[in-house]
Amino acid sequence: MAERVLLVGVTTPFQNHAVVDNHLVELKDLVLTLGYEVADRFIVNRKHISPALYIGKGKVQEIKRLISMLGIHEVVFDDDLSPTQLRNLEKALNIEIRDRSGIILEIFANHARTKEAKTQVELASLEYLLPRLTRRWTHLERQIGGIGVRSGAGETQIEVDRRLIRTRISKLKKELNKIDRERETQRKGRNSFFRVALVGYTNAGKSTIMNILTKSDVLIEDKLFATLDTTVRQWKIDKYHHVLLSDTVGFIRKLPPNLVASFRSTLQEARDADLILKVIDISNPNCTDHLDTVNEILIELGLFTIPSLTVFNKIDGMDTDLFSQVKRDHPDGIYISALKHLKIDDLRSAILGKLRSEELTLDITVPLANSKAIAILRDNSMIVEQQYLDGSVTFKCLCYRRVWNWLRQRLADEIDVLND
Repeated sequence: MAERVLLVGVTTPFQNHAVVDNHLVELKDLVLTLGYEVADRFIVNRKHISPALYIGKGKVQEIKRLISMLGIHEVVFDDDLSPTQLRNLEKALNIEIRDRSGIILEIFANHARTKEAKTQVELASLEYLLPRLTRRWTHLERQIGGIGVRSGAGETQIEVDRRLIRTRISKLKKELNKIDRERETQRKGRNSFFRVALVGYTNAGKSTIMNILTKSDVLIEDKLFATLDTTVRQWKIDKYHHVLLSDTVGFIRKLPPNLVASFRSTLQEARDADLILKVIDISNPNCTDHLDTVNEILIELGLFTIPSLTVFNKIDGMDTDLFSQVKRDHPDGIYISALKHLKIDDLRSAILGKLRSEELTLDITVPLANSKAIAILRDNSMIVEQQYLDGSVTFKCLCYRRVWNWLRQRLADEIDVLND
């Protein structure tokens, strides 16, 4: 039988009831992803957040009565709780208390498949757990292998556990630094390609778009955070234009900061992109809020200055009135259904347009004896034409502006690069 959960949201002068209600709908989806049963939702009105309990003592007593009436096993708050608030609430309610970040971390832990994803999630989970470690803590035991987090342990055991966790965090950070270096080596081998990164709200259809464009088989599931690992595929738009398309972890409101930090190597693909595709599910009534969240996270990551296109996916399930409003607010948006293969050519044309705006046509002459320079050109540009004359070859080639800045330095040691 699934554990029964009570969801708690808090309205403030800065966050009205409708917003909190929408957030609780999303929190419900997160909790259901873990296989729990949502027994009820409880919204508290507060002028100020209580440093000790987050909500007032009277509301704590109301929740205590609900726990008894509804057979609640856990209470989940939509906002992050401080270690003090969490400890005080668990003591007052005598029940497991979690917050939104704890739920998201458990989902990530359940969905991590590769060594890299497992390492990233474990690091984020331990950094989240460390200041919150108490005798009552049992939520993340299953995800933290080798750590002695035991229910019912005494204070001395908690201190031992904290030291073990700090040691494990240090080891995980070293492992992630090694992964960063390996990824950097991989990226250097892809310098000649125009790079497009799919980012967006979780479950917006990024992986479906990836599969359609590149004819690949990235995992597709109708659930939150189905994809945690970065997938990079080559996409041949036409005879002369090949790009690298990357799909990575989805975004969501209130994504835990330590999770974003630990996934830095995964998100590096987006940092290195020439073009970002922001994918939004237009069939979701909160799609404009989702776009705001994506933009906020891109700003936080320092990626907002990278050229981008906004792709509204799932037009086959959209509300007509909402579509009209979004269309007015985002006239440059691209509207598709990846699942139904609708308007995919619009997306292809828009990407090709961005690509061509960064494209240079170059005529470069190389002595035939200089096989190294010829190999560099062939490997890092698209050769359109070649003409042989008097012991040399002149290449007409296509090259992206960013790539040319790098390629010019490589060629300068081999030949005189004059005609650019």
